[in-house]
Amino acid sequence: MNICVFLSAADLDERYTRPAREFAELVGRAGHTLVWGGSDVGLMKVVADGVEEAGGRLLGVTVEFLANKSRPGVDEMVIAADLSERKKLLLEKADAVVIMVGGTGTLDEATEILELKKHGRAEKPVVLLNTAGFYDGLREQFRRMEDEGFLPRPLSELMFFAEEPAGALAHLEEQLGVH
Repeated sequence: MNICVFLSAADLDERYTRPAREFAELVGRAGHTLVWGGSDVGLMKVVADGVEEAGGRLLGVTVEFLANKSRPGVDEMVIAADLSERKKLLLEKADAVVIMVGGTGTLDEATEILELKKHGRAEKPVVLLNTAGFYDGLREQFRRMEDEGFLPRPLSELMFFAEEPAGALAHLEEQLGVH
């Protein structure tokens, strides 16, 4: 399974890096492929290291202006012209999406796939990994959107909220019939 992970390239505290590393090792041990922004810094590096060291494949999609931060020696690296093309390629190459902790770029990527799902233009499973309660406020906002009629599909059809890495991967494997 090709699992696209949207996440930060920042150097973060262990409360974020430990669960990210745990998820990455689960992905690698299961023989899945990480599809990610291709960066070799911060949390992106932590996840790529974990997948690679556990035996998984790495498929990066970077952009020209960030190519100097891209990870060397991956199984495949694609260089997109801009951020918009990067998002499109990441999603095209993925069977499923996991949203980890991140900033505005991660939110942009997350809302892109959710908007596509909302309109029936994508049906990939999406998991939001709510590490250390990072996305509690966003989950509340999504529930309000659903309760007040802003979402044409139930929130449960758009995404699954996981509190732990093992639950995130288990949900994806169940959704795609992979074991």
